Amino acid sequence: MSVPDYMQCAEDHQTLLVVVQPVGIVSEENFFRIYKRISSVSQINVRDSQRVLYIRYRHHYPPENNEWGDFQTHRKVVGLITVTDCFSAKDWPQTFEKFHVQKEIYGSTLYDSRLFVFGLQGEIAEQPRTDVAFYPNYDECESVEKRIEDFIESLFIVLESKRLDRATDKSGDKIPLLCVPFEKKDFVGLDTDSRHYKKRCQGRMRKHVGDLCLQAGMLQDSLVHYHMSVELLRSVNDFLWLGAALEGLCSASVIYHYPGGTGGKTGARRPQGSSLPADTGNRHRPGALTTNGINADTSTEIGRAKNCLSPEDIIDKYKEAISYYSKYKNAGVIELEACVKAVRVLAIQKRSMEASEFLQNAVYINLRQLSEEEKIQRYSILSELYELIGFHRKSAFFKRVAAMQCVAPSIAEPGWRACYKLLLETLPGYSLSLDPKDFNKGTHRGWAAVQMRLLHELVYASRRMGNPALSVRHLSFLLQTMLDFLSDQEKKDVTQSLESYTSKCPGTMELLSLPDGLNLPPVPFTKLPIVRRVKLLNLPASLRPQKMKSLLGQNMSTKSPFIYSPIIAHNRGEERNKKIDFQWVQGDVCEVQLMVYNPMPFELRVENMGLLTSGVEFESLPAALSLPAESGLYPVTLVGVPRSTGHITINGYHTTVFGVFSDCLLDNLPGIKTNGSTVEVIPALPRLQISTSLPRSARTLQPASGDEISTNVSVQLYNGETQQLDIKLENIGTEPLEKLEVTSKILTTKEKLYGDFLSWKLEETLAQFPLQPGKTATFTVNIKVKLDFSCQENLLQDLNDDGISVSGLPLSSPFRQVVKPRVDSKPVNPPEGSKAGDFSHVKTLEAILNFKYSGGPGHVDGYYRNLSLGIHVEAEPSVFFTRVSTLPATSTRQCHLLLDVFNSTEHELTISAKNNEELILHAGECQRMAIQVDKFNFESFPESPAERNQFTNPKQLEEERQETRGLEINSKLDIHWNIPSLKRHGEASVEGILNQLVLEHLQLAPLQWDVLVDGQLCDCDVVADCRVGDPIPLEVRLTNWSKRNVGPFALTVIPYQDYQNGVHNYELQDAITFVGSNTFYIDSVRPTENSVCLGALLFLYTGDFYLNIKFHEDTTSKELPLSWFCLPSVHIRAQGPDLQA
Repeated sequence: MSVPDYMQCAEDHQTLLVVVQPVGIVSEENFFRIYKRISSVSQINVRDSQRVLYIRYRHHYPPENNEWGDFQTHRKVVGLITVTDCFSAKDWPQTFEKFHVQKEIYGSTLYDSRLFVFGLQGEIAEQPRTDVAFYPNYDECESVEKRIEDFIESLFIVLESKRLDRATDKSGDKIPLLCVPFEKKDFVGLDTDSRHYKKRCQGRMRKHVGDLCLQAGMLQDSLVHYHMSVELLRSVNDFLWLGAALEGLCSASVIYHYPGGTGGKTGARRPQGSSLPADTGNRHRPGALTTNGINADTSTEIGRAKNCLSPEDIIDKYKEAISYYSKYKNAGVIELEACVKAVRVLAIQKRSMEASEFLQNAVYINLRQLSEEEKIQRYSILSELYELIGFHRKSAFFKRVAAMQCVAPSIAEPGWRACYKLLLETLPGYSLSLDPKDFNKGTHRGWAAVQMRLLHELVYASRRMGNPALSVRHLSFLLQTMLDFLSDQEKKDVTQSLESYTSKCPGTMELLSLPDGLNLPPVPFTKLPIVRRVKLLNLPASLRPQKMKSLLGQNMSTKSPFIYSPIIAHNRGEERNKKIDFQWVQGDVCEVQLMVYNPMPFELRVENMGLLTSGVEFESLPAALSLPAESGLYPVTLVGVPRSTGHITINGYHTTVFGVFSDCLLDNLPGIKTNGSTVEVIPALPRLQISTSLPRSARTLQPASGDEISTNVSVQLYNGETQQLDIKLENIGTEPLEKLEVTSKILTTKEKLYGDFLSWKLEETLAQFPLQPGKTATFTVNIKVKLDFSCQENLLQDLNDDGISVSGLPLSSPFRQVVKPRVDSKPVNPPEGSKAGDFSHVKTLEAILNFKYSGGPGHVDGYYRNLSLGIHVEAEPSVFFTRVSTLPATSTRQCHLLLDVFNSTEHELTISAKNNEELILHAGECQRMAIQVDKFNFESFPESPAERNQFTNPKQLEEERQETRGLEINSKLDIHWNIPSLKRHGEASVEGILNQLVLEHLQLAPLQWDVLVDGQLCDCDVVADCRVGDPIPLEVRLTNWSKRNVGPFALTVIPYQDYQNGVHNYELQDAITFVGSNTFYIDSVRPTENSVCLGALLFLYTGDFYLNIKFHEDTTSKELPLSWFCLPSVHIRAQGPDLQA
C-alpha cells in the first residue's frame, strides 16, 4: 500500500468502505450532487438489533490499498455504487458492461454493488432489478437515500454471515493464514503443521474476527477477540499483525471513550445498546484460550475480562503498535496512518507534547517517491494536525513548506495562487496579521525575521500572480510594521522595490478584496515620517477673534441652575481633552503643527502632505517636505482654510511616500501628544493691516498682560517734543470693515508723564467707513513727550557748591554761567559719552495703540479683532529748570517768575515764553529767565464731583489740586524751546517744578482791593493827574472772592513823598488835606459781593505824592493771611492850575 489516507481516525475501524464512482461520461456537478446525497446516509440502525452500522464513502480509492483488506477490514472495499448517464436503450448494454468492468476492479472484496442510471426510460427501466436503479433525471430521484439504506442492509447481511462463519470455525478445522501482500512469497514452503504456524494462523484470524465484530457493531466482542489475538501473536512474535491487533484494541477503546469521534465529525458515534462491564478501564487479563482453535463461545471471556483500555493505555498501545510497524519497510503507510490516529486521540486528551512526538515520527516515515501533489497534501495535513494540538508556529512552518512545494521548480505550471493562499494561512501561526492596527497594541509579537521572510514571499507570490496592487499592499505592510527590524541596507532595498512597484500601480487606501473573501485593510505610513506631537495653532494675535462681553452671561459653558454638578464637571473634563479654547475664522488660513522625524537612513521625501478633517468644509493646502536622514524632531506646519462655520475636528493627515498614498488618523498613532483636536470656526471677519510713517522697531514690546504686538515702531524725541504719526489702515480681508475703536495703554514706567502721551481724532477716519475690501483709510496720532523738567539731584550738586538737593528753593550763592565738571566727584578721565551737560540718561517710554475692529458676518455674531501697534519712544532731555522763584511786580496782580534754565543737549538752543524775547543757551549752559505773569485766582477753578470721589485721601486731593494749578500756569506761560540746527522744537513745562511757596506767590489774593483816584484805577505804573486846589475823589473798593464772609475792616490813608533816595516824607499836613476823614470803615462782605468807601483829597502844592493805605489791627484782620491785604500803590501827580484858563 503506497497511498496514505491522512484523514483516517480511530473510529474509521468500525466503518464499512463503500466506493462511489461515475461510469462513462458524467458531469462533475451531477456526480457530486448524487454523491452528497449518498454520503449523507452514513449510519443506519440494523433491523431487529440494537447495533448501528457505519459507512465510509470514498469517490476515489486506489485498488492496491484494497489488497490490505485482510490485514484491516476497514480498508476493504465492501460496497460499490456507480453513477452513470444513459439516455437510450441501445446504450444500455455497453453501460451495464462498464459497470461489470468496474466491479471486477474490487471484485474479490465486494459484498454488494449498485448501479444508478439517470436518463433512461422505457421497457428496460421498468424491469425490476435489485442491483440497478433507474431515474429519469437528477432532479427526480427521491428514492436515492432509501436505495442506499437497502444497500447497506444487504452489506450488513453479508458482513454478519462472514463474522459468524469466521467465529464459528471448529477447532479441528484448518484455519487459513491471512497475509498482507508482501508476505505471500515469504510463507512459501513453511511447515503448516507446526504449532508456531497454527498459533500464527489463530492469532491473525482472531484479529480478523475482531475487525468484523467491530464493523458489525459488536464492540464487546471485538475487544475480547483483540485481546486474544494479542496474546497469541505476541507468543509467536508476529509483530506486524500484533501491531494491527494492538491498533484494533486501541480503536475499539477510543470508540467507547470518545463516542463523539476524534476526527472532528459531528454526531455521536457510540453504538446503541453497546455496553461494557463496569470496570472497563483496567487492562485485559489473559483468558484460558486453547491453541487448537477459536472458541466459538466467548461469553466466558467477556464475563471475566476487563477488556477496554484506559485513555493512558490507549496511547501506550499505539506507541507499541507503531514500533512494530516500523520494523517493516512496506508498512510505512500503516505506520503513518497510525501516528495520525494517535495524534487525533491525544488532541482530544489535550496531551500536546506527546502528540508532537507522534507527529515528529510521522514526518520521518519514508514512503515511496511521492508526487508533488502528494507532498503538498502531506505537508498540509501535518500543518492541520499541528494546529489541532496547538502548535501554531509548527503548523505554520509545514503550511509554508506546502506553499513552497506548490511552486517547486519541477512543476511545469507553478500554482502561485495556491502558494499565495497557503502562505496567507500561515500568518496566524507566526503571530502575523495583515491589519496594521494590530501592531499598535504594545510590544511586537513573534519572530520578526521569520515574519519579514514570509512577507517577502507574499510580495513575490502576489507579483507572480499578476496582482501588482497586492504586491504594493504587502510591501507597504512590511515597511510599516517591520521598520524597526530592518537594517539600513534592507530599508533601502525595500523602498527601492516599493518605488518600482508603485511606478506602475500606486498604493491607495482602498480595501483590497481577495477571491476567497479575505479583505486586506489599507496600510497608512504612520512611521514615514513618525509623528510625535500634533498641535493646533491659534491664529496670530492680530487675527484672533474675541467675543464681545455680554451682561446676560452668554459665555457660560452650560445652562444649569446648579452651582456645581459632578456630571457637568466630568463632561467638561472630557471636553477639555478634545475641545480647544480658541477659535478659527472662516476664510482665514489656519495652521496645525506636527513634530515629526525621519527614521530612515536616507533623505525622506514626503509629498502631498495635508490635513484630514471633519465637521466643516475645509480646503487643505498640501505641502511637500524633505526630511534629512534620521533627523531629530522636526516641526512641520500644515495649513488649510475653513470654508464654513461650525466645529472642525482634525482627524489626522494624509501623505504620499514612495508612491503610496496614506490617510493617517490620530487615533491610530501610538504615543502621540496633542492639545486637542476640535476647534470652533466662527463667521468671517475683516482683516486690518496697518503701516506707519515711522520706522519699525527692532525691539518687541512685552506687555505684562501677555498681549502680542503685531507691529512695533520707534522714535527718538526730546523732552517736550511732539511727533505726528500717520497710520494707514488697509482692509486686506474679504469682508467690509464696519466698526473701529482705538484705545491706548501706556506701559508701566517710573517716569511721570504730563499731558496726553498719545492723542488723536477718530471722526475723520470713521467718515470713510465702512471700509470695503482692498480700500485704505488714514489715521493720525500725535505723540507728545512731556516728562518732568525739574533738575535732578546729581545735576544740582554739579551746579552749586552748597550741595542743594531740592529744586525750587532759593540758592545761597550765585549761579555759575557755564557748567564744569566737579573735580571731587567726577573721574579725571570720564568715559566716552560723558560730555559736559550729559547729566541724565535717555528715558524710555512705551505704549500700545489698540485697534478694535469688526465687520461682516462675524460682527453680527458679536466677534471682533484686536490689532496692536507698539510705540517705543526714547526721550532725551532738552532743558531743565534748576531753580524757580518769584519776585513781586509793581502791580499787586502780577509777579515775576524767575526760572534758571539749563540746556542739557549738545546743540545750541533757544527758549522763549509768551510775550518774551528768546533766550539763547549754548550746550551745557544755564541762564536765568524772568517772566512777568498775572496772578491766578485758584479759588475760581471748578471742582468736579468725580474729583471728590476719586481722591478721598486729603493728601491725594491736595496733590491733584496742585497739578491742576501747575497745568493752568504752564498753559499761560507757554514756554517753548527750539534747536535751529536740528529744526526741532517743543515745549518746556513747569508743571512738576512749582512748589507750594511759589504757588502761593502766584496766587491772586481772595480779597480784591481796587483804589480809584478821580475815577481812574490806580495800579502798577499808573499816575493819576490832578490840579492843585481841586478836590480829588478817592474810592476804595473791596470784592470778596473767598468762600466766607470777611470784615469789618478799618483802613487809614497816609500820604507821603518818595525822594528816590530811600527817604520817605510823611509830614505833609501843609501840602495835602482830606475832605472828610482819612479813615475808611468797611462792614462785613459776603462771598462774591463788594463794598465801596468814598473820600476826597485836596492838594495844596504841586508834586508827586504817594498814598500808603494801612489796615487797623483787630481780631478780624488777624484771622486772615497777610497776603489777603495787599493794596495797590497809588501815585498822584499834582500840577499847578492852568494859567491860560
